[in-house]
Amino acid sequence: MQKKIDIKSVEQQKQALIFYAENTTINAEELQPREHVLVDSDLFAFLYILENEQEYVYVSIPHTLWPDLKQGLDANQEAVAVINGVQVPLTQLKEEIGYLVQNIEGNANYGEELVKRVEEVFLL
Repeated sequence: MQKKIDIKSVEQQKQALIFYAENTTINAEELQPREHVLVDSDLFAFLYILENEQEYVYVSIPHTLWPDLKQGLDANQEAVAVINGVQVPLTQLKEEIGYLVQNIEGNANYGEELVKRVEEVFLL
């Protein structure tokens, strides 16, 4: 099974959008940004991919945090995940989210509910 880190909250600071992860046993010091985002259409979440030498790890940003995500991306804030006290940059997050939003808009392949939620937050 793929490893996943759930984001529980987000905080906007002057230059950064900080995502706080739930506690995990994953060693965050070894994680590097993969600069790619996927969609979990069942749980209505964006999945930023991190990696270490052995595997990929998904950072799940749930739809409940999308309004803060959009506001931070619109302000060109850098995105950082804090995982067990370690800051891991989420590089290329703005570009990846922008690309996904364009693909999701009006695309029923993602499921009507996901399309609706993405459009409400990112396109209205």
